Amino acid sequence: MKIYKPKDAAKKINRSVTTLQRLDREKKLVAHRTTTNRRYYTEDQLNEFLGIKSKTKEINVAYARVSSYSQKAELKHQLEYIRNYANAKGFILNEEITDIGSGLNYKRPKWNKLLKDVEARKVNRIFVTYKDRFIRFGFDWFKQYCSEHNAEIIVLNNPETSPEQEITDDLITILHVFSSRSYGIRKYQSKIKKELKEEQKRGQEHNNSNSSNQNLSK
Repeated sequence: MKIYKPKDAAKKINRSVTTLQRLDREKKLVAHRTTTNRRYYTEDQLNEFLGIKSKTKEINVAYARVSSYSQKAELKHQLEYIRNYANAKGFILNEEITDIGSGLNYKRPKWNKLLKDVEARKVNRIFVTYKDRFIRFGFDWFKQYCSEHNAEIIVLNNPETSPEQEITDDLITILHVFSSRSYGIRKYQSKIKKELKEEQKRGQEHNNSNSSNQNLSK
């Protein structure tokens, strides 16, 4: 969605900047404001003022994630980074989602709700500071999935929002899963070997018993 600075907005509606300020005060055309309190207007807003029917509204979502509650303060930093980027590029953020959970966790409720909105074609853009904020592995698959539903994941590539400790924790989790599975496989193999030995022993005892019976019958 295109946004306009006061000077450009005044030109679009054929009014002066002073008139815009008055309309803002009178709540007839209220300006949006950036984090630095600078005024701006959206294209939909100006078109509505002019009585022009706007195109379908685009929905832009900011998504921020950390792995644990101890990192909760980092969520504000991620959102601020996304807001600044969006303002600079002329995008309006319609929703800001904050999530706490591992990037390996595919059962995050808010994340799954976002994917359902993508599937329903209710989202146009998803902004994340780094791709592992969205998902630790398989990002390309999800990016393609969103693309097939007319949504785009925009990655701002800010590595500072991807803590090394978080990566280490996820790797430890992966190693633990595989080591547990490996232990389970070894345990299962040992159980099979034990049962085979017992079966062989029973078979040998059965054969010995048959031999004894045959000798007695002679």
